[in-house]
Amino acid sequence: MVKKYTTRRFDWRRTLVPLALIVVWFAIAGVGGPYFGRIDEVSSNDLSTFLPKSAESTAVSNELTRFQDNRSIPTTIIFEKSDTLSQADRQGLTDLISKLQQVKGVNGTISPPIIAKDGKAALVVVPIARDAELKTVFGDIKSTINQAKTGLRSYVGGPASYSRDLQVAFSGIDGTLLLVALAVVFIILLIVYRSPLLPIIVLMTSMVALSAAIYIVWHTADAGIITLNGQVQGILFILVIGATTDYSLLYLSRLREELFNRKKVIEATVASLRGTVEPILATGATVIAGLMCLLLSDLGSNKALGPVGGIGIAVAMLAALTFLPAALSLFGRRAFWPRTPQYDPAHMNSYNARHRAWARIGTYVSSHPRKLWVVTSCCLLLACLGFFQLRASGVAQSDLVLGYSEAREAQQQIDDHFAGGSGVPAYVITPSGKLNDVVDLLDKDASIASVSAIATGSPSGTVPIGNAKAEFMRTLGDGIRAKLASDPLYLSLDEQGRGNLYRGLLLQADPFAAATPKIVDGDIVLQATLTDEPDSDAAKATIVRLRNATKSVDSTIRIGGVTALQLDTNTTSARDSSIIIPAILAAITVILIVLLRSLVAPFVLLLTTIISFGSTLGISALLFNHVLKFPGADPSVVLFGFVFLVALGIDYNIFLMTRVREETLHHGVKKGTIKALVVTGGVITSAGVVLAATFAALGVIPILFLAQLAFVVAFGVLLDTIVVRSLLVPALTLEIGKIMWWPGLKKSKSPR
Repeated sequence: MVKKYTTRRFDWRRTLVPLALIVVWFAIAGVGGPYFGRIDEVSSNDLSTFLPKSAESTAVSNELTRFQDNRSIPTTIIFEKSDTLSQADRQGLTDLISKLQQVKGVNGTISPPIIAKDGKAALVVVPIARDAELKTVFGDIKSTINQAKTGLRSYVGGPASYSRDLQVAFSGIDGTLLLVALAVVFIILLIVYRSPLLPIIVLMTSMVALSAAIYIVWHTADAGIITLNGQVQGILFILVIGATTDYSLLYLSRLREELFNRKKVIEATVASLRGTVEPILATGATVIAGLMCLLLSDLGSNKALGPVGGIGIAVAMLAALTFLPAALSLFGRRAFWPRTPQYDPAHMNSYNARHRAWARIGTYVSSHPRKLWVVTSCCLLLACLGFFQLRASGVAQSDLVLGYSEAREAQQQIDDHFAGGSGVPAYVITPSGKLNDVVDLLDKDASIASVSAIATGSPSGTVPIGNAKAEFMRTLGDGIRAKLASDPLYLSLDEQGRGNLYRGLLLQADPFAAATPKIVDGDIVLQATLTDEPDSDAAKATIVRLRNATKSVDSTIRIGGVTALQLDTNTTSARDSSIIIPAILAAITVILIVLLRSLVAPFVLLLTTIISFGSTLGISALLFNHVLKFPGADPSVVLFGFVFLVALGIDYNIFLMTRVREETLHHGVKKGTIKALVVTGGVITSAGVVLAATFAALGVIPILFLAQLAFVVAFGVLLDTIVVRSLLVPALTLEIGKIMWWPGLKKSKSPR
């Protein structure tokens, strides 16, 4: 007999393939990682960049470049004190303006001091270059004011100051937000798996996915394909971390189960991938489909979230299905230490013993399905009634930032001494032939404090017109008469001589004597100062009224400015919801029909998810209005909340129902449904808690929109995973029975 010598074959699938995948992902992370600190280079928070081209305010913003340098943002500085400003105070302000003019970043001529009627305050408008570093410019402006020692209190407000507030608020996105989100995920995973290694591997999966996503998004934004802003950037971070962790948990749960059933790690890995690739791809596809429906939006900020979020979800799926399995394959069973799963063939039939808490829930659902779905449905529908109290028609710009806002404080001081819209006018582009008619119309409106026109030959670049011109000349004349009253030369003249001297001095003192409205291509630009705050509901109502009134004078008249920009943003956002929400529902329905091979189950799942969404908004409205006392909500909160809750809510139903279908094919509807509920209950609930916690981390950014979105998504995800997916959906599945899977379920061994 010839002795045969055998050697153990090197399993290249077990080592080389996983190692190659890990090296590739680390290389991608190495390239994409540095872009964390560069994302601000391609991000903008300018409101006008997110409006559709069809918006009237956008057209006005573009046309203003014909009349003035539109590369600047106005900043209003108000100086005030308790007593009337003295002549020395006024001279000090004049001297200060000449110094402020030298500050780097000031782009254009600073206006002369505008004295309030009460004489206790003065307003100065400083144009700041749009591409300037606001932090540096504002620091230099404040330093110059402090060094001047005018003895006056000063507040820096206006659009540039609001932009500065937003920059400060969003500055924590790539630092604080990321650290908080990662810390929360690590703690939750540590509690769930009680393993020191698994949380690290999952977080590494999230970080390599986020690095790749940021790299792709940065270059997409740099190429001008998308318009990125702070809120989209923050959502991208949270979405990638949350989604990657969710997909990782689904894979981990299946892998742990397969390690009990199979001797070799590679066999368990392959079986786990086969069992999770379909639900992960399906859930990712639903989220991407929902996000891509945002491309139907007319708002650039909404459009940006579609491809940005889609990129993030696609990379998250890819990392969870490649990097994570590769890393776990190399570590093998040791990754789960100290609760290491060992091969145990009897383990397959002991799922109730391994999931005691969920086994008890499954028993209760199995015993009382009708009672459960009726009671939970009634409670959810009752919570939906609060939706009608949700004030989602938009909020003032001054309310966007939570906590202290210098711009908001400056606006309050302006309101105390000036017309609310001082320094932030509405722009009216009118044909020169209709100038007098339009000025008369504006002067008659009680919400218009004054009207001026962009002019040539003016030291300030504008000239008062209509009632404002008359009032200015009256005030100037009163000052000249007061000086002439004690002038011996004036008193020695006859009445005609006095009149000639007065008119000569008035013409000499009028800084606008040589100024004329600037005409470009037959158009003139008027600046209408509103009596109300520029971001108030009253100011927006004035814009609507003026647009309707001026159209009767000439249909080509356009009205823009900050107030009009905000008005058009809210109007467009409301329009978007009516188009995008039905599109999302249609897209997700098609995906569910293909995935579940059923016509009944998809509509049942969609209905439960919509009810869950309505309940979430109802409870959110009560909290926002009566507990947190928020001033309202942006319409995008509803739209974004719907996108995430419906898409992510369907995700958890997909996790459950794909397993229900798999088990039902072997055990029938009743036993298959309960087994699927028991074995997936822990992982789905853990995934829901992780996603809720990561979205809740958005609350560390002091922006009203993100704080509201954080609560809506976090609460909605918990409601969906704990109540809807754990109780309502299984109970309805048992109640409906085999019809739930019509017409695709053909291999079931049980009629029920």
